[in-house]
Amino acid sequence: MDSATIRAASFCLSSSSSSFFSLLPNPNPSPNHGLFSLRFPGGDLPVFKSIRCIQSPPPDSAPSSQSPLKPNSRTPGFSFSCSAVTYSSSKTSELASSNLGRLISEFQALEEPVDRVKRLLHYASLLPPLEESARVAGNRVMGCTAQVWLEVKMDGEGKMRFAADSDSEITKGFCSCLIWVLDGAAPKEVLALKTEDLAALNVGLPGAGHSRVNTWHNVLIGMQKRTKALVAERAGKPRPDAFPSLIINADGIHAKGSYAEAQARFLFPEELRVKELVNVLKEKKIGVVAHFYMDPEVQGVLTAAQKEWPHIYISDSLVMADMAVKMAKAGCQFITVLGVDFMAENVRAILDQAGFGEVGVYRMSNERIGCSLADAAATPAYMNYLEAACASTPALHVVYINTSLETKAYSHELVPTITCTSSNVVQTILQAFAQIPNLNIWYGPDTYMGANIRELLQQMTTMTDEEIAVIHPQHNRDSIKSLLSHLHYYQDGTCIVHHLFGHEVVEKINEMYCDAFLTAHFEVPGEMFSIAMEAKRRGMGVVGSTQNILDFIKQRVQESLDKNHSNHLQFVLGTESGMVTSIVAAVRNLLGSAKSSSGSADVTVEIVFPVSSESMTKTPSNSSLGRNLVEMGDFILPVIPGVASGEGCSIHGGCASCPYMKMNSLSSLLKVCHHLPHEKEVVSDYKAGRFHSETPKGNSIADVGCEPILYMRHFQATKELPEKLVAQILHHPHINGRST
Repeated sequence: MDSATIRAASFCLSSSSSSFFSLLPNPNPSPNHGLFSLRFPGGDLPVFKSIRCIQSPPPDSAPSSQSPLKPNSRTPGFSFSCSAVTYSSSKTSELASSNLGRLISEFQALEEPVDRVKRLLHYASLLPPLEESARVAGNRVMGCTAQVWLEVKMDGEGKMRFAADSDSEITKGFCSCLIWVLDGAAPKEVLALKTEDLAALNVGLPGAGHSRVNTWHNVLIGMQKRTKALVAERAGKPRPDAFPSLIINADGIHAKGSYAEAQARFLFPEELRVKELVNVLKEKKIGVVAHFYMDPEVQGVLTAAQKEWPHIYISDSLVMADMAVKMAKAGCQFITVLGVDFMAENVRAILDQAGFGEVGVYRMSNERIGCSLADAAATPAYMNYLEAACASTPALHVVYINTSLETKAYSHELVPTITCTSSNVVQTILQAFAQIPNLNIWYGPDTYMGANIRELLQQMTTMTDEEIAVIHPQHNRDSIKSLLSHLHYYQDGTCIVHHLFGHEVVEKINEMYCDAFLTAHFEVPGEMFSIAMEAKRRGMGVVGSTQNILDFIKQRVQESLDKNHSNHLQFVLGTESGMVTSIVAAVRNLLGSAKSSSGSADVTVEIVFPVSSESMTKTPSNSSLGRNLVEMGDFILPVIPGVASGEGCSIHGGCASCPYMKMNSLSSLLKVCHHLPHEKEVVSDYKAGRFHSETPKGNSIADVGCEPILYMRHFQATKELPEKLVAQILHHPHINGRST
């Protein structure tokens, strides 16, 4: 490797660009400790409490006989099932800790980054290459910038043996260091090692989310996962059941598990049904906006119909209203909304604001289509929460977009209000507190999201001012600490779907999918949020909105295709299972485009559903008429594919299927379309009416309720709160805790 390459690698490895959860700096560094704390379960080991930097040979010299790393013997590959990666141990034993201590001392003695890179490259040269037969997809380590292959074996004495290889010399150096530390160690030593323990090597940690430095973590995760599996195998424990999944490649789709089979069934709808829908939409000039969480049967038909009728759009709740306006501008006379009621309300109000009051808006049920979050914000308890906000001056209510227009209007008259989405809520809060110092921020109604926001901000207090400035240039550690003391969130509002991603689901993800890409909606409980954020830190995860999740999957697939290496990408879908239709469509489009290119690599994508297969209700394969019906209050809900206990959940985990979204059926859509425009009375109960009622102050609910949405749109365009909202916050009148 020439000097220019080494300098480039040195720059890459010595940079410390920001990520939300970089390794924590040691607040009291000493010459003997380096810049990072070493933490093992149960406390620091004695060997790390006082590490002396020993003089290492010059980086350009040949290794001495005392150099820690030596070539290790190769071990044959083998296969096994996934198992747990978590392990509780008070200490690591002498071998791994001693090896790591010597390695840390050696690298810390090299003051210049270029010298540490040269040493890493030297250790790469000591790593014997894997045989070609071992460089297979089953041995690949996901999430690394370069290709990495890993073999793991347990010897006759119960010690762990590792072998690895990579097409990158830098990455081979990382692997060589890890293997030297852990090869020959007991399983408990392997499972006790943490990425933080490697930080004191100071070879690129912390680093950017998608750079080679993630190799430390991703290879270690692979070692630990396979170690635990071998331990379980030797103990005679049965392999745990995997979550159901869909495997997508350029040639088609393969379903694993009954739940995945039920999802896959609707990805290829009958042509006659698609043609019927397209014909009526064209004839009546009807646009369709649908949420990502829609029933897979409906989404399958809509996705196929999009090819022949452009005025069909599947998205998150915010974009639905925007697309409805575009459809109205293009000449659509009616908009059908496939979602819950607050989405139809928003579409109706935004169309009116845009001057398209003549365009009709229709829901997909003559019954109320509720939402657990929207319902939580429409309670006296939530109004009491906002009454408390009135007593704090200045105050801003940041309300989740997934609430009714009525809630937004009533809230805005109590406390100045701006809406937010799961993708912009953090930046909204940061900007608000930057523009108005000592602002009291009241977020609601999603309790899990509120707790996750607080946790994220708490993590930011451990970052440097420079790292925080990358996230928001007007903040530092002191301002974030101040913001935390002014942040409030509602304590009694949850999404019934994301509530399912609790302890049992997280345990199984940790057990079997710790090395997969992990996606999670911002509404998930804290345990799921934590493991997703940990995955995000090493470039293996995303936490955010449904659109963020879709974009993340598309980006990772495209990156793999661009490298033109055969690969298997596994994604855990930490949100409503209806997302799979849009994901499959996007992935198949990417894979299909790559297939048309000559010499393209074989890339497969697996979407994993965190659901217990045995809890799934079987859905007949020959007809959708056999759907299971469950009672929800005073009406019946079709659930496809459903769960025996109803509500899209079970004691075994969660199928993440929203019962309210499943009230939107293809038959309802066709019924509404066929009766428009001349038989409107037949579907009058489906119409999304305007709010003619008034707020307690006598203002129009539609006008007042739209204002927080418009404030959010201004923020998205300018990255600042609008002047009108700032004036309302600073001059909002309060008398005895109540607005006047």
